[in-house]
Amino acid sequence: MSAAKRRFGRSLKPFRRPWLWAGLWVLAVAVVVIGSLVPAHDLPKVPAGFDKLEHSSAYAVLAAGAVQLFSRRLSWGFVCVILVLMGIGLEYLQAQMGLGRMLDRQDALANTLGVLLGLATAFTPWRDALLRLDRRL
Repeated sequence: MSAAKRRFGRSLKPFRRPWLWAGLWVLAVAVVVIGSLVPAHDLPKVPAGFDKLEHSSAYAVLAAGAVQLFSRRLSWGFVCVILVLMGIGLEYLQAQMGLGRMLDRQDALANTLGVLLGLATAFTPWRDALLRLDRRL
């Protein structure tokens, strides 16, 4: 077995289709990044405070996806730290890029709470739901 295959297999759970699931997760991360950098005038209007729910939900899905993909707790922790830093960085970029958006610390906090919520799925029976689905398909 090649070193690259062993290394790839060490972090991910033993999926039959690891590239599919990892690719979909990376696509979800890209959607969040792109959605975070869309100019303000292109965004739909939402009720006050609802955007915080959007932020926390998006980051919860990304973190829960990491729990579904990766088998090691160290990997979960690393990905969650990266997601928190990504959320903070995107808030900073929104303010710097002149997109009609501003840095909002409450959005960064909502992102972080979403990451923690997604990470909490590691302690539920749904922790291996994607692995079970992959084996059935």
